[in-house]
Amino acid sequence: MTTTTNDSTTATGTTTTTASPNDSGATAGEYAPEQAPRLDWSALAPDVFKAMVRLDAAARKGIDPKLLELVKIRASQLNHCAFCLDMHSKDALAAGESVERIVQLAAWEESRHFYTDRELAAIELTEAVTVLTGGTSQTKSGGGFVPDEVYGRAAGHFEEAELAHLIASITVINAWNRFGVTCRLTPGHYRPGRTPDRPPAPVT
Repeated sequence: MTTTTNDSTTATGTTTTTASPNDSGATAGEYAPEQAPRLDWSALAPDVFKAMVRLDAAARKGIDPKLLELVKIRASQLNHCAFCLDMHSKDALAAGESVERIVQLAAWEESRHFYTDRELAAIELTEAVTVLTGGTSQTKSGGGFVPDEVYGRAAGHFEEAELAHLIASITVINAWNRFGVTCRLTPGHYRPGRTPDRPPAPVT
């Protein structure tokens, strides 16, 4: 998650009604009401938001955009960040990624033939960095909660500088996810190619 724009919506109480996010033609009454964000954190901490945007831009340097979106989607799936899933799925499609590869990413271990060895190494590293407290990787590998074998596979596919930026990008998307989940940012309004802005403000 880096930046977004707020499309036009109509506020009603503490919820916001808007057109169906999937553009299926169904009437608005068939969908649950859209919840407003808990907190407009980017407006309340604008210097932090701007610093995050700069950090995101620095981290992504030299990384293939399609690979980067796969990493961001997978981290966002693990963190249950709906806002970032909406954003990065759309960005991936805009970058030329296929629907099939985006859909199968949630079950990549059973869909390995959809990805290159290099992509698999990045996805596996993303999971290890994102879920630091999961499993028993420390006792299995002696390499802490990012197992030696996972790190080694990534190091075998990426030059050191590229690997450093990949780790930075994984770290940054995890930070964005935590803003999105904690503030419960609303998915569905992001459009690739729009002028960068901050997340939509909560409805009061």
